[in-house]
Amino acid sequence: MAELRRISVLGSTGSVGRSTLDVLEQVRRTGQFAFAVEALTARVNAALLAAQAIALKARIAVVEDEAALPELRALLAGTGIEAAGGAAAIVEAASRPADWTMAAIVGAAGLTPTLSAVRQGGVVALANKECLVCAGPLFMTEVKRAGATLMPVDSEHNAIFQVFDFERPGAIERIQVTASGGPFRTWTAEAIAAATPEQAKRHPTWDMGIKISIDSATLMNKGLELIEAHYLFAVEPKRLEVLVHPQSIVHSLVSYSDGSVLAHLGSPDMRVPIAHALAWPDRLATDSPRLDLAAIGRLTFEAPDTDKFPCLALAQLALQEGEAAPAVLNAANEVAVDAFIRGRIGFGGIAPVVEAALNEGARRGWLKPASLAELDMLDAAARAAASESLVRAA
Repeated sequence: MAELRRISVLGSTGSVGRSTLDVLEQVRRTGQFAFAVEALTARVNAALLAAQAIALKARIAVVEDEAALPELRALLAGTGIEAAGGAAAIVEAASRPADWTMAAIVGAAGLTPTLSAVRQGGVVALANKECLVCAGPLFMTEVKRAGATLMPVDSEHNAIFQVFDFERPGAIERIQVTASGGPFRTWTAEAIAAATPEQAKRHPTWDMGIKISIDSATLMNKGLELIEAHYLFAVEPKRLEVLVHPQSIVHSLVSYSDGSVLAHLGSPDMRVPIAHALAWPDRLATDSPRLDLAAIGRLTFEAPDTDKFPCLALAQLALQEGEAAPAVLNAANEVAVDAFIRGRIGFGGIAPVVEAALNEGARRGWLKPASLAELDMLDAAARAAASESLVRAA
């Protein structure tokens, strides 16, 4: 890692983006390698984006919400840092040459910018699971065509990556992705159905954005991670499982044909997988908390309850069905979660909205998209179906 590395962070003001910049600050302080920041992007937080850009001397800072661009320009005046705004500017920033790009834009909105980064042929640290959920075959084909290196950053997928035998994948019997169980693990089904957005976003372990926190509360997040793992590691759906582990110390487990089980353990700190993805195949020294198993004392595991958390069952069904189902699942879930945040439906109404869209897709015979244009049409149709179910439920 002696050469200067050019780095971009897409979604720098989100939780993963902030953790990434924290790791970069550690690298700068310790001098472990030299880097220059090409681009930082955010959705709307111009103040934080400007502060980040100034601190790391980025070449360009881009805010997706063009209404926030005047504030960004004012804050960067006289710094020599370029300011831009709008969705097209985000894609342009992602297409700038970079050796390593963090793709941390949340939701389906991150697909096009991440693909632009992939096409540069460098290392793309993937924290946006929707890229693979929505467009797994298309996305992986583009990775191969560009000769890019895809490094998973979600703690679960990064854990799998570290214990996966890529030379002997046929020896792998099962992959188990762990879940904390979210804030409602011990609640009754009746209490869960009446949960508020404020309660749903209180994740017991991780500090995340509201959308991901709610996905964790429904366990949809784990379902999306199973779909992502299917494409990342080319493992059949029947070999992918979710295992509830409230302590969030074991991040994933890979079982082999000889009976061995390799588990990745670590403190629940996103800086650990980010540092791994940044330094791979080397290792960075970080100040992340060290794991003390004696202090923890006990690690527990249990099967997920899909009766209380039907979103996980819907995601598993979408994974098994394939074709258009994963993309429909993701689009409908984004609509349903937004409706829950806005108070249009209760927590118990999220799964029915997603299920209605999946049923509509099956009824119409929606097929796996063969291009990004087809994916856009499918996404719009799935969102429309989900919105129609919201109207019917009102």
